[in-house]
Amino acid sequence: MRNIWLVIVCVAFGALTPAAFAQLKNFAPVTDKMLLNPSPDDWIMPSRTYDWQRYSPLNQVNRQNVGQLRMAWSRGMGPGVHENIPLVYHGVMYVPIPGGTGMQALDATNGDLLWEYRRKLPDDLNKFIGNIGRARALAIYGDMLYYTAADGYVVALDAQTGQLRWETKVQDYHTRTQHTAGPIAVKGKIISGRSCPSAVTTRIGCFIAAHDAKTGQELWKFFTTAAPGEPGGDTWGTVPVEERMASSWGLPGSYDPVRNVMYWGVGNPRPHTRMKRHHGNIDDVGRESPADLYSNSTIALDPDTGKLVWYYQHVPGDDWDVDHPYERILIRSAVNPDSKAVKWIKPGVNRTQPRDMVLTMGKPGGLFVLDRDKGDFLWATPFPADVPEFVLSKIDVETGKTYLNWEQVLKKDGDKKLVCSVDMRYYGPLAYSPKTNSLYVGFQDSCNEKTAENASPEGDSAKLVIRPGSDPSAFGGLAKINMATGQVQRLFKGPIGSEGAVLATAGDLVFWGDMDRRFRAFDADTGKVLWENIVSGMVQNSTITYAVNGKQYVAILTGDGGPANGSLGVVPSVKPARGHNTIFVYALP
Repeated sequence: MRNIWLVIVCVAFGALTPAAFAQLKNFAPVTDKMLLNPSPDDWIMPSRTYDWQRYSPLNQVNRQNVGQLRMAWSRGMGPGVHENIPLVYHGVMYVPIPGGTGMQALDATNGDLLWEYRRKLPDDLNKFIGNIGRARALAIYGDMLYYTAADGYVVALDAQTGQLRWETKVQDYHTRTQHTAGPIAVKGKIISGRSCPSAVTTRIGCFIAAHDAKTGQELWKFFTTAAPGEPGGDTWGTVPVEERMASSWGLPGSYDPVRNVMYWGVGNPRPHTRMKRHHGNIDDVGRESPADLYSNSTIALDPDTGKLVWYYQHVPGDDWDVDHPYERILIRSAVNPDSKAVKWIKPGVNRTQPRDMVLTMGKPGGLFVLDRDKGDFLWATPFPADVPEFVLSKIDVETGKTYLNWEQVLKKDGDKKLVCSVDMRYYGPLAYSPKTNSLYVGFQDSCNEKTAENASPEGDSAKLVIRPGSDPSAFGGLAKINMATGQVQRLFKGPIGSEGAVLATAGDLVFWGDMDRRFRAFDADTGKVLWENIVSGMVQNSTITYAVNGKQYVAILTGDGGPANGSLGVVPSVKPARGHNTIFVYALP
């Protein structure tokens, strides 16, 4: 009754219209059962489901009629960094205000404002984190909506009214630690990751935390770098424990309810170079995994306790800032990799029995496929190209141990190296379709020219470039990877990269947008462009689909992201349309 009374008060004072009241008064709390099997009409997690497949069963919009898509509504969002994925539940869209300054609830059929929450942020916030307060994900559970605020708090709002229900301080923004990944709800817990920049903070800011969804009480905390006496604690050599830094800044984890395990990605160790990180001694740790755990690793965690179940390290002792903090996608597929398409294959794998797998692709490219039970290596291959400058020299296919490409390591101050691929992708999540058993990857064929600069905070400087010898007109694109065989099909090539999410649907469609304002629908089998719309700004980390009253909608956010927008400088002919933070929503006539 308290929530309904708050809505009535809001209506009386003009904060909600009577129509909005009618829409919200019958709010049904989001249960664990709903999260385990969401309605196809809703989008209540960053990639719709716990497995992060970004696949929608909706098929009203399909390959036969997608060419008729028209804009249903749009809404400007104001200035600020805008990297968010909205949620939709029972016809209401929940979306953060750019810059992490609050939340809005919108009518998902027309964009009308239902309620707004504006957070009073500290006056000195920009001094420490700049105008980049953002979290890429939201969570909804029970009758509350959860977001991670720019001032270091996890915040719970009443989903009906936008009223503050609780807030818990988790980190100190004065250390420039940020809630960039956002939260996810699992078994009554709100679990979130964050960044921990080495220039200011220490290991104390590098963790994943769980809070009680009802009260905000901290339940557990897992530090994403190993300390002495912990598994992996000896992999940092002589680095003091407080200087061990690597974070889960990219996207939240996935969840396997059968195994009761969450799978999270951890980014690069910091500072960026081995030399800077290990105080001048590049041989302080080994050249093969494990080194500097749990940097550039997949970690499996028990959601009840936060305890480590297993880990797999993709890049040991990183020297180039080649993050792996993004989504871990859970699929079930046969494992029958084609040796012509896949470089590293575990011998003796049963090629007829389907396996439960976790797969990921980091910032340097390279697709890794692991068994979900214990993290056993199954296969991996460089992507988008197998070149001598790749970050790994080899993988022991029997054990899965990864080996650093030592030729590309910066060994003394002033050294210059070309590393490929770097920034092949950023925070826009990939999509998997069970109909085609394929992973759809938005990518750019980029490399980094790295220079060792010990005087700098991270120990290096970098310049993003098009991979030498590649076709500049095919710098960006969309690829389809068969998850049984590993065979790659380039669906689309163009001169522009992307930070937009990929979306696959039961309508045999894949949606994806680029940084040159083009939003497209592709045939999921052939890659043929079936529809295209030019929008006002760069397509960001957002593409979703949902249905209200039997009508399917497709939504994107456009606008300015954070540092990754620097990749636009690689293509000087493209003049980015900045400052256009807008929601665009499409439907059939």
